[in-house]
Amino acid sequence: MKLLLFDQNISPRLVDRLADMYPGSAHVSAPGMGNAMDIEIWQYAHDHDYMIVTKDADFSELGVVKGFPPKIIWIRRGNCSTQDIETILRENYESIRMLGDDDETGILILF
Repeated sequence: MKLLLFDQNISPRLVDRLADMYPGSAHVSAPGMGNAMDIEIWQYAHDHDYMIVTKDADFSELGVVKGFPPKIIWIRRGNCSTQDIETILRENYESIRMLGDDDETGILILF
């Protein structure tokens, strides 16, 4: 399973809360990218073999322009709690694992 990199719009608390299922994952604030532009985050994820978890449409657009990897997990739930996002990622573990292994697919949209 590839590592997850949580975007700025996702709580950094999820790194610890999901460590049992997604060990080694990180939040963009950890490598000092809390204020980085999307293209910098995209490049970091590409260089370090992360899949980006975001609520931002910009990463899916970057994927269209620049290609994949990194793979994108786009959470389209709108305003929701950190618990909601944790639940979404737990319930979709198998789909996320499959995304990491699929050479044909670059984005997974979760609601």
